[in-house]
Amino acid sequence: QVHLVESGGGLVQAGGSLRLSCAASFSRYAMAWFRQAPGKEREFVAAISWSGSRTDIAASVKGRFSISRDNTKNTVYLQMNSLKPEDTAVYYCAADSRLLGVTQDLDEYDYWGQGTQVTVSS
Repeated sequence: QVHLVESGGGLVQAGGSLRLSCAASFSRYAMAWFRQAPGKEREFVAAISWSGSRTDIAASVKGRFSISRDNTKNTVYLQMNSLKPEDTAVYYCAADSRLLGVTQDLDEYDYWGQGTQVTVSS
């Protein structure tokens, strides 16, 4: 059984930082973070290959967010700095079992976590 559990969300003021964690029951999958704000579609945020050698960051968060992983802990992280109110959303961790690299296409991800709320106040 594949499990993804996100943590680290919360309320933060604009300009602040948060680090999200995603604990997985496996390590050899590419992983990604997506987010969904109320009334909007789920959108790609960042992805990392299973080895950690390749990453992809959405243009909207590039320079502020970074993704990393620790395969000894089966955990993926999303470091979010200089947060803005428009970053407010539920953040989801996802896993891609294809081992083909990284992708922004949410349909390519097989497994999803339950999500963690991030709220940025102005």
